[in-house]
Amino acid sequence: EMDQLSQAVELDKKDPLRRFRREFYIPTVSHGKTKGVDPEFGDAPSYAIYFCGNSLGLLSKRAKRYVSEECDKWKRLGVEGHFNGDRPWAEIDEEATKDLQDIVGAKSHTEIAVMNSLSANLHHLLVSFYQPTKQRFRIIMEEAAFCSDHHVIRSQLSMRGLTFDQTVRQLVPRKGEHTLRTEDIVQAIQEEGKELALVFIGGLQYYTGQFFDLKTITKAAHDVGAMAGFDLAHAVGNVPLQLHDWNVDFAAWCTYKYLNSGPGSIGGIFVHTNHHNKSLKELPRFTGWWGQTPKNRFVMAHEWKGLPGAQAWQVSNPAVLPTVCLRASLSIFKEAGGMKAVREKSLKLTGLLEHLIKKKIPSSKANIITPADPNQRGCQLSVLTTVPVKPIERRLSAAGVIVDVREPNVIRVAPCPLYNTFAEVHRFVDLLADALTETKSKL
Repeated sequence: EMDQLSQAVELDKKDPLRRFRREFYIPTVSHGKTKGVDPEFGDAPSYAIYFCGNSLGLLSKRAKRYVSEECDKWKRLGVEGHFNGDRPWAEIDEEATKDLQDIVGAKSHTEIAVMNSLSANLHHLLVSFYQPTKQRFRIIMEEAAFCSDHHVIRSQLSMRGLTFDQTVRQLVPRKGEHTLRTEDIVQAIQEEGKELALVFIGGLQYYTGQFFDLKTITKAAHDVGAMAGFDLAHAVGNVPLQLHDWNVDFAAWCTYKYLNSGPGSIGGIFVHTNHHNKSLKELPRFTGWWGQTPKNRFVMAHEWKGLPGAQAWQVSNPAVLPTVCLRASLSIFKEAGGMKAVREKSLKLTGLLEHLIKKKIPSSKANIITPADPNQRGCQLSVLTTVPVKPIERRLSAAGVIVDVREPNVIRVAPCPLYNTFAEVHRFVDLLADALTETKSKL
């Protein structure tokens, strides 16, 4: 039982990740209404309760410093910065791929590439991994997938002369339920059988916060001869992943949410070693000079000689400033003890959030639609309200709370273990309870 604010403060004092909050810039508010104790800053009514890392992670002081250092190097060295300094630009992405190994569960950094942005990367990967034939052409995806996943799939089908309705089977929860059951996903895969070419699902559902059983889904896809690929935008840096051991064929993600690399920052991909030695004929892809070995990049030969792993999918040199922001954040993850330590605190933070919501807010006002099983969720809880969320959001904002809402009636709450506190969780639930009580109008 952790019903008292003083108990939450004690958890913060004992938190082994406590010091990492100081690594981030916490947004401030001028309303002066957020009361409570922040264990890193003392009484801190001016700091926002920022539970929106599922949309955009906070700026780290380290990222700001790294960007300043690279700008200074650019100023001093110009083009020679590509091969000089602590972070030569010509190999700016290589350390990032190594640090991402732990976060995505890759066997080797060669399974990872830092490149482009999420939707662009999905297009690149689908050119390779969706190869429809007359017999095998069907795709399984969520009906409620993030809109850009739909845009990507629809345009890929259009380019191949296929229609969405004839090609895609959309998964929907059972009547009266908010999340998909693993057994229903597996059954759909088995029913599609030899016609199924691709299972393409978000690793963690952006709206409900459900973390899918990627291992089981991948095995089911492979059992019928299909590929399995995932959009990990809401999973990377949030939940433990073992992409190599689960035999996932491919995945892509952004890095500006839980990896705190900045708005619109560089993305990443995973390609399993099972596909590393396949020729361009076996596994077509778009190619460019950066997908070659460092030696071959600067030979300027017209014939492409690709790298053996995921980095063969790179077509252009990665943007330096977003990449150093990512490297700064990954260094913080590493110092914190990696995903194991981050996940350990996340389970406690979100567990407290769930406990207090159920304790202090009646089901007649709000209910959590995210799975109750901690293994089926990340840090986010999605709260379904019985009143419109916009007035609630305004009240929370006036009290110094930053959360994400989805109209008409869902609030997504995501306490992030590197910079959020147990005291903030406690204070937030009190503020949410007050906002729900003050919002009278029904849906």
